[in-house]
Amino acid sequence: MAKVCEICGKKPVVGYNISHAHNKTKRRFLPNLQRVRALVNGQTRRMMVCTSCIQAGKVMKAVR
Repeated sequence: MAKVCEICGKKPVVGYNISHAHNKTKRRFLPNLQRVRALVNGQTRRMMVCTSCIQAGKVMKAVR
């Protein structure tokens, strides 16, 4: 499963863990993705959506 938001395309970015001794090791910053049942073109569909898109109202949640 790709860790990509289906609305905005947000995906992992690369950075460093930096210790107190300033040793650097590579790490990944993952987006906060949630599996959401959303309405898409009048049909219910499960999507992986980041929380910033949910909070911004870009996703219409489906009612069971």
